[in-house]
Amino acid sequence: MSGWTIGIIGGSGLYDVDGIEDGAWVSVESPWGAPSDACFTGRVGHARVVFLPRHGRGHRISPTDLNPRANIDILKRLGVTDVLAVSSVGSLVEDRPPGSFTIADQFIDRTKGRPSSFFGTGLVAHVSMADPVCPRLSALAAESARVAGAQVDEGGTYLAMEGPQFSTCAESHLYRSWGCQIIGMTAMPEAKLAREAELPYALVGMVTDYDCWREEEAAVDVAQVIAQLSSNAAKARAMVMHLLRNLPERRDPSPIDTCLDTALITAPSARDPALLAKLDAVAGRALL
Repeated sequence: MSGWTIGIIGGSGLYDVDGIEDGAWVSVESPWGAPSDACFTGRVGHARVVFLPRHGRGHRISPTDLNPRANIDILKRLGVTDVLAVSSVGSLVEDRPPGSFTIADQFIDRTKGRPSSFFGTGLVAHVSMADPVCPRLSALAAESARVAGAQVDEGGTYLAMEGPQFSTCAESHLYRSWGCQIIGMTAMPEAKLAREAELPYALVGMVTDYDCWREEEAAVDVAQVIAQLSSNAAKARAMVMHLLRNLPERRDPSPIDTCLDTALITAPSARDPALLAKLDAVAGRALL
């Protein structure tokens, strides 16, 4: 595989990316249900770009009501090779203030009841999530965020909570005791599903607040988050454009591109045809 097609999943505050050439909104149906929105597709330099607003245009969809299976599925159907997710997050540590960007490298999943796999009865698969992000794409994002003027922290554990309510103080202190650096509501199961779809994934957490653990500061509210969003979004757009314009012309293969080769466990004769049909995009390469 020699060409890049970068899927950008834009979180709170990042609802569009300026500078995409020959752009058009494209609607794609998914057997996994309705995705968040159509995708804006085009080119930047020698890279194809597919932009998906995670919460839909106008921020219509709550974190709990997102359909990440459909979102990842349509990115795969549109030929995406790598996924850069951009998310607004709270900080759980003093030295990652609002306005800073964290390039996450680990996740703790505390979401509840969200379908977290494309696989199941009829076709069982177990992908490794020991190293849940792509180091190549994460490094490119970190470099580009610095160029965009952000304080960048490379590495950090993202605590994925259910929401849509913010944390209690007790929860916030618990997550700090676990060694988490940032907290959000959307990276899980998105990162797991990207791995199952053999898509290298990186997540940039744009810090909007200190959650509620700082006793000397008022608890986070939506007004505070919105006030920080516009500044973060400007940096995020600059980061995305720098990354796209400075990609190597050739995309060398990633081990994640073929991770299903060692993940499928159900014997071919026992596989459910209906589930196989739904997996045509996500796992078609491995099921040939």
